[in-house]
Amino acid sequence: MSEYWFNVRTGEVEQGAQSSWKHLLGPYSSYAEAARAMERVQENNEAWEADDDAPDSDSRS
Repeated sequence: MSEYWFNVRTGEVEQGAQSSWKHLLGPYSSYAEAARAMERVQENNEAWEADDDAPDSDSRS
């Protein structure tokens, strides 16, 4: 089974880790999944920011 990686420096998908690990996101199981790596990063960042903005149910004022 091949693994695919997204290179954040070049913006390209690599089959197998060909570049420095510091430039790679993955592994992904398909080319298509790796190709949308930055989209997933953005979605995760937005979800985490929304979670950080939500009031804490455990907070004590």
